[in-house]
Amino acid sequence: MRVLFATIPEKSHLYCMTPVAWAMRAAGHEVRVASCVEFEDVIARTGMTAVSVGTNDTITAAMSANRHTQVEERVSFNELDPAKLNWKDELERIQLAAYGSAMYNEPMIDGLVEFARSWRPDLVVWDPLTYAGPIAAGVVGAAHARSLCFADVWVMKRQLFRKLYEEAPPEERRDPLGDWLEERASELGGTFTEEFTTGQLTLDPLPESLGIATEARRTPIRFVPYNGPAVVPDWLRVPPERPRVCMSLGASNTERYGGDYVSKDELLSALAELDIDVVAALLPAQAREVGPLPDNVRVAESVPLHALLPSCSALIHHGGFGSYANALVYGVPQMTVTTTVADQIYRAEGLERQGAGLLLERSQVTPEGVRDGIARILEDEDFARNSRRLRDQAVSRPSPSEVVPVLERLVEERRTAPWRV
Repeated sequence: MRVLFATIPEKSHLYCMTPVAWAMRAAGHEVRVASCVEFEDVIARTGMTAVSVGTNDTITAAMSANRHTQVEERVSFNELDPAKLNWKDELERIQLAAYGSAMYNEPMIDGLVEFARSWRPDLVVWDPLTYAGPIAAGVVGAAHARSLCFADVWVMKRQLFRKLYEEAPPEERRDPLGDWLEERASELGGTFTEEFTTGQLTLDPLPESLGIATEARRTPIRFVPYNGPAVVPDWLRVPPERPRVCMSLGASNTERYGGDYVSKDELLSALAELDIDVVAALLPAQAREVGPLPDNVRVAESVPLHALLPSCSALIHHGGFGSYANALVYGVPQMTVTTTVADQIYRAEGLERQGAGLLLERSQVTPEGVRDGIARILEDEDFARNSRRLRDQAVSRPSPSEVVPVLERLVEERRTAPWRV
């Protein structure tokens, strides 16, 4: 059958679904991966066939010009306690989410629909923020599934929003996300349903102890690390003589917002006071911002985390799902130094509850606090023990190749007639 993967132009989102695309291709299915033209080279380097469906050269400029959204509480999806939510705030949150989703998706929708009509996929697998995916699937009657790259806070927030919507005075009821998707679907002969937000099936890589049990139909899948094209450096072939700690601040803050929200020099200098080896896994642009450092600190540009983390005793990271999930499947204790954006606090708090990590929100971050937190992680063996327990849960989930038959059955069950204008 023909399988179309669709993603917004974000590396971490693409990399999470890449092993599923490999598995579908290895099973003999035809596979295409679609995103904006600016992303076609990134897709091609995964070994998959790229399809360009529109241009989106304004996202980075918009995010750089609005760096406050890097730490904006209104774009936090971490609070899921119904008792702490209210209609006004959640309406504003979903309004912002709809606006941001439209910025990513509108440039893609027409091109993705056009390609789907010509290629006729049987299945569309979409990144959870790529709402162009279920629209294109509906146009051709394809089955469709979400491939998660975070804890499923978006669907849980959607469920909580719908409850508040029903309780709100009729004159105040609005659904910005649903209204936008209904407008776009109706232009193409379809009607919005909640499957636009949940998928007909969700591929969930998180073990139950860390994930979220939403109403969405889901199937477990193992997270398989992929960090882009990678070469193992020579120094990584030699086992460390003392505990190795990795610091990775991800790519999106630098590539999208124009800079990190913590001082790399100060953090690394503080960590160097410990009897450890520190590896700062940085982008070239991040590495250029780092000054002279102590002898026990190594700056490594674009080193693959899946090659580095097995030799590490701890990871310091910015909360991104790629860093988090890589450490999870290698059983590495984590210190999350992050903002409230998206689901990053939720996941970090989950690690703390499980005794496998520590959390420092941006407002709490000091070089001494990070140093002392890492010292605690290295001294208390429970962190490593609990991280290994979570690792065992994560890697026991079905591999992408084992999920291929599940997706094949979905196509048999959920293919429908194409929409008619």
